[in-house]
Amino acid sequence: MPRIPYLPLDLKEPADIVSAVRARRGGTLLNLDRILLHSPEFARGWAPLLAAVRTRLSIPPRLRELAICVVAVLNRAEYEFLHHAPEFIQAGGSEAQVARLRTPEAAGGDEELFNDAERVVIALAIEMTRNVEVSDETFAWARAQFDHQSLVELIATIATYNMVSRILVATGVTIEAQED
Repeated sequence: MPRIPYLPLDLKEPADIVSAVRARRGGTLLNLDRILLHSPEFARGWAPLLAAVRTRLSIPPRLRELAICVVAVLNRAEYEFLHHAPEFIQAGGSEAQVARLRTPEAAGGDEELFNDAERVVIALAIEMTRNVEVSDETFAWARAQFDHQSLVELIATIATYNMVSRILVATGVTIEAQED
């Protein structure tokens, strides 16, 4: 049960913001949108940031979704995980990898399921989410795998989805199949 009531699925106002969210979501509102739209101006700013992270950065979608899934598990944001694990698979990840991600530390050490770039993404997501600070060792490993642009984008993705997961968990957003 959400801690803030969902706005109705047929919400119409403010029309410019609601219609933009609906357009991005294929005509519907997700439960997350129904919480965020309690603050129309926040929802207005949210959309371009998340759209950029999801569709306009140069990091491969598989690595982006991997990072998001790790953040989701660490922050106990099941909503986020259930939305992004299928995206990870669609981007080339496997069911076995998704299952292993339920224990990120084990996934980070699994050389059979995850390649070097994937393991460094896992390590970076773990350190940024748990400690905020990234060790020199992990950062050097990341710099060896990624150019500066990709590294900044990866860090920004992890930071962004830490924000998303914290909103989801604090407000108690439930997966859409669980009706309010």
